[in-house]
Amino acid sequence: MRPNKIKQMWKDGKTVNMGWLSIGHSFTAEVMARQGFDALCVDLQHGTSEMLSVLPMLQAISQTDCSPVVRVTKNDAGEIMKALDLGAYSIIVPLINNAEDAARAVAACRYPPVGIRSSGPVRAVHYGGPDYIANANDEILMFGMIETKEGLANLESICATPGLDAIYIGPADLSFALGLPPQQDNPHPLHIAACDKIVEAAHRHGKKVCMHCQSAPFAIQAIKRGFDMVMLTTDLFCLASMARKQLDDLKAGIAA
Repeated sequence: MRPNKIKQMWKDGKTVNMGWLSIGHSFTAEVMARQGFDALCVDLQHGTSEMLSVLPMLQAISQTDCSPVVRVTKNDAGEIMKALDLGAYSIIVPLINNAEDAARAVAACRYPPVGIRSSGPVRAVHYGGPDYIANANDEILMFGMIETKEGLANLESICATPGLDAIYIGPADLSFALGLPPQQDNPHPLHIAACDKIVEAAHRHGKKVCMHCQSAPFAIQAIKRGFDMVMLTTDLFCLASMARKQLDDLKAGIAA
């Protein structure tokens, strides 16, 4: 089976970088994949993608050695299994509130006897290889998002869940849980402390942790604080910010 690049990098003691696909289009996915990210995530929860978008986007990503990730809309076994069957090598599940949520998501990612995943890797077997079913349980990664008050209260038991590979931190919803306004790259001491607490608990239970970032400076600081993976930027943010910069530069030049 094709190895999971994220898992390989972690075994080698390396930090993983990931890009984010908010725009549901295969061409955007292809362009982002060719920029050199270690991994790319198709966002079904908050992006413009629908499940019909996932297949062509994963096909576009697979033209490179970028590892394909999908964030599903919710902790739904059918949706998780579908994304895996289409070729996702890692799944991010939002709103993990307790150990039961985490165990349910893990089970959907694993074939029996470990889990409940149904056999039908229609594209995954072509992308992953003919021995996909025999080895998928060892290569597929499952990320659970801790981002609510309940999730924070159950941090220890969630991190102790067998089969859960990593914790993913979304700063905006975590801000809500802490009584703060939602903010990317949140520098508030309360937010930083909560994130560091998650990292410490996850590492103590042998789990990796990913921080959702918007800028390289914040991502660098996250790595220095012990994060094993950083989501650096999104296709939508890059498009909007660069378009705005070029337009601002033009206006400034004309005014001068």
